[in-house]
Amino acid sequence: MTIERKHSGKDISIFSEMTALAQQYGAVNLSQGFPDFEIDPKLKELLGKATSDNHNQYAPLTGVPLLTENLVTFNTRRKKPLDLHSSEIIITPGATYGIYCALATILKPGDDVIVLEPSYDSYVPAIEVNGGKPVFVSLDKDFRPDFEKIKNAVTQQTRAIIVNSPHNPSGNIWTENDWEALWQIVKDTEIIVISDEVYDLLCYDENTFTSVMHHPHLRNRSYAVFSFGKMFHATGWKVGYVLASEELNYAFLRVHQYLSFCVNVPAQYALAGYLEVFDAAANSRMMQNKRDYLISAFSGLPFTITGKAEGGYFQTMEYHNLSDLGDRDFAVWLTKEKKVCTVPVSAFFHNGQNTGKVRFCFAKKEETIDNAAEFLRNLL
Repeated sequence: MTIERKHSGKDISIFSEMTALAQQYGAVNLSQGFPDFEIDPKLKELLGKATSDNHNQYAPLTGVPLLTENLVTFNTRRKKPLDLHSSEIIITPGATYGIYCALATILKPGDDVIVLEPSYDSYVPAIEVNGGKPVFVSLDKDFRPDFEKIKNAVTQQTRAIIVNSPHNPSGNIWTENDWEALWQIVKDTEIIVISDEVYDLLCYDENTFTSVMHHPHLRNRSYAVFSFGKMFHATGWKVGYVLASEELNYAFLRVHQYLSFCVNVPAQYALAGYLEVFDAAANSRMMQNKRDYLISAFSGLPFTITGKAEGGYFQTMEYHNLSDLGDRDFAVWLTKEKKVCTVPVSAFFHNGQNTGKVRFCFAKKEETIDNAAEFLRNLL
């Protein structure tokens, strides 16, 4: 039996591949973006309570009302408040699903979607499976958007642009000026922005998160996608939410109801309760400390940090003082021979171009980071 391949993505993602390699060679895994520390015990208690309270049946299509209402309140408490109505919120089974469903909602066969590279590896398969064509535009050498390149990539076939802020792998954050520059490009078109904002609460060094939904005009032309897994370091829960105008959300629901319909109900009640006690500022400080701990632990090693991550889970580093290998070969060598697993930044480009950079995940226990640094010091 032959089943036609529907996308150009890899059969096994780089994250699964590197994690499997880490397990095979007993390496410290700083590759895949999942925390190895415990979630807040309060969140565990709330999940158990939700099942005990018999919240075990289907929820409404848009999500448990308590959760959407608490998200409205939570977003007003941001450092930069975001005013929402519950009709602008849809709970989804994870952020990857939210991006996929947004693309499924808006794309027709032959539509172009601009992808800013380096980019997360799920974007292109989601575009292609839904009949679209990815159009690649490179960020500049500092992982910042080049708006002249973006403008030149727009054609009559362009249906959407995917933005990621804070950015994976670099951690860079879009500013108000960036969003305004994008608006000037799309304002006279029908282009829709899909903004991957899963690391929204993890911004460091006084950097302020600005959502596409903060922009007075783009908010009516965009899907913003968020992740409770990244917010609360519970990636296995696979619950996220999407913000969009009532009109765009209505279109989203026409697809969503036939794919998932609703999301894990006990988890929704637990998340709703946790939003009422969650300290977002303390959470951000904790993760900034982890970033700084990794940078300090790696000091004296032959890696070069070209810029501290402004947000997210990851720190990119150059290794030209250590090896002339391409970044993929280097990541494999580091895992097999030096017992520290990372991800090559080339994996975030459609053509796999060598970047001379690798990405380390710092969403780990200090013990894990110390073990990685010790391996590298002893063996390098």
